[in-house]
Amino acid sequence: MRIALVGNPNAGKSSVFNRLTGMQQKVGNFPGVTVDRKSGSMALGDGTTAQIVDLPGLYSVYPHTPDQAVALDVLLAPAHPDYPDAVVYVADAQDLERHLLLFTQILDLGFPAWLCLNQADLAGKEGTNFKLNVLEKAFGVPVFQTNGRSGEGLPALKQSLRSAFGEAEPGPHAPKAFRPPAQEAAALLSRLPRTDSPDAAYRLLLQARHRKRLPKLLEEQRLVLDRAVQDSGLDPLDLQVQETMARYDKLGPILARAVQQRGREARNRSTQFDRIMTHPVIGTGIFFLVLLLIFQALFAWAAIPMDAIDGVFARLREGLHAVLPQGWASNLLADGLVPGIGGVLIFIPQITLLFLLIGLMEETGYMARAVYLSDNLMRRFGLNGRSFVSLISGVACAVPAIMSARSIHNTRERLATIFVTPFMPCSARLPVYVVLIAFAVPERSVLGGLLNLQGLMLFGLYMLGTMVALASAWLVKRFTGGGNGSFLLLELPDYRMPDWRNVGLTVWEKVRVFVVDAGKIIVVISMVLWALSSYGPGTAMADARAEVVLEHPEWSAETLAYQQEARALRESWAGRMGRAIEPAIAPLGFDWKIGIALITSFAAREVFVGTMATIYGAGSEDVSRLSEAMARDSHPETGQPVYTTATAVSLLLFYAFAMQCMSTLAIVRRETGSWRIPMVQLVYMTGLAYLSSLMAYQLMA
Repeated sequence: MRIALVGNPNAGKSSVFNRLTGMQQKVGNFPGVTVDRKSGSMALGDGTTAQIVDLPGLYSVYPHTPDQAVALDVLLAPAHPDYPDAVVYVADAQDLERHLLLFTQILDLGFPAWLCLNQADLAGKEGTNFKLNVLEKAFGVPVFQTNGRSGEGLPALKQSLRSAFGEAEPGPHAPKAFRPPAQEAAALLSRLPRTDSPDAAYRLLLQARHRKRLPKLLEEQRLVLDRAVQDSGLDPLDLQVQETMARYDKLGPILARAVQQRGREARNRSTQFDRIMTHPVIGTGIFFLVLLLIFQALFAWAAIPMDAIDGVFARLREGLHAVLPQGWASNLLADGLVPGIGGVLIFIPQITLLFLLIGLMEETGYMARAVYLSDNLMRRFGLNGRSFVSLISGVACAVPAIMSARSIHNTRERLATIFVTPFMPCSARLPVYVVLIAFAVPERSVLGGLLNLQGLMLFGLYMLGTMVALASAWLVKRFTGGGNGSFLLLELPDYRMPDWRNVGLTVWEKVRVFVVDAGKIIVVISMVLWALSSYGPGTAMADARAEVVLEHPEWSAETLAYQQEARALRESWAGRMGRAIEPAIAPLGFDWKIGIALITSFAAREVFVGTMATIYGAGSEDVSRLSEAMARDSHPETGQPVYTTATAVSLLLFYAFAMQCMSTLAIVRRETGSWRIPMVQLVYMTGLAYLSSLMAYQLMA
């Protein structure tokens, strides 16, 4: 049993989906396309369950974006693996006429349907009452007033679904056909396979209209539809306009009977707020203050849980060394596996805070205002306001951010957005920034303790990434000739209190992806690096330790032990890999140890910290412990420190501009359909990273 959740964007589908499925949900891609597919299960009774599939939001069965086309493909192609047995339609009760256009089209496709008037409580506060019996009679479907945020009305919806599909009685209802195929389509229908079913006829009309963008249509079906359209001489666009107007003509009288509207307040609260929040000067200033708060929180608020996690893993590592017998197996466990797991878990507080604050921006409706504010700025650089969604999403992860660019209709603006999004500092860069900022910037408060100097540095790096992204977009615009820009059409949702359930589920999913997907890479690479740094060819490592004792017998035991390990590491397999690329990176202030980290972190940027912790034996990757180990390191020939402020700044710039990871290249290839753009990205970003690091180090050293 499969139920599709359908509705316009911003109707509250996600809240309803989370309430219906709870934690029994997963996120993937629709088969064959990189479009987010959210699905979950709901018990129907008698031991049966229904699969709930949350389709991308669309305004009508005439889509304008790739996401919307995927939703239409699911609804029109019975061969699609996600083709539903029924539809739960979520409409915003505050703008019912616009939201019901798509609903009438769903009815005419013949699906058993349930209608949810979502956010009805907000409409009620504005003096709107609904006669549900009028709507049920007009559409022939059960109608519910719901609130996805509080759960109101959803138990009744679940019970109705159970009655229809989970038990033998009474069975699915039959919705009324809202509008039979128009007379003007008769010429086309006469050339299509004959059917007496109105919903089958309407489906054929839509298949004919979208025959070139429905991948699940069989080739012979597509040929029949091509000939029928060509022979009938029907203009599909005219048919779409006539159908839409006819539906609104029929909807008007129904809503006039079903919706009672009392006097509205003179000024809507959201409108009052928007006079401030969307003001070109005040609103922009507020937005930058919000971003500054986010980056301050990542340093100040996350410090306590991070220190606690570090303490646990430090004691665990020491305890394992104390109780386990000496040998390669115990060293692998204590120095490879435990630091790898610690390196994943220690950054959970910061990543949780990042996604929590971004989720709050979306839930409260503020993110849409940020898109509106940024539109004029984005256009100066060849982008548009929707590009801002991709860029701000890139702060979390470049992969879904690049995928979100599908909502940009203009092809040139979409490709430009994809090209520059990897410059945004993603959460994978955050661990690198934390370690290097802690090394290069003193932990000191400014402005009477209101701000943290390290937090300001982090904010500056995020702003630098944003500015370079915009500058790169301007270069793309200049070299591609610009072309005609698109217009921003954006619905501003009402301001509202966040649905903490939605926020919690979003944060949980993002953190789970980090721990499971990135965590596997980090742990495996940590263990591999332990092996590569613990062993070398023949007796090279043992000979290196002996040479230190012979050369410097006057050193203290502590200094001698540290220098022995440093010399032995240089002769390990990992050391030999780093030394092979050292001539190319030495002008940047990097040594062979950083070279190893540069190689491994191409799998995932956050691996840099685990690599450095493994190389320096810093245990659980505590920022302060790793920074201290890096600060003690010196060149064996010159005795000069390896890491200086110049080195840290050079490395920060390199990671700020270099291509993020292999996954980013793969998703760009998938979204653009060619290796040309990702290869240009890789060369451009690597070159920019190298040159900026070179200039910074040579000027500061």
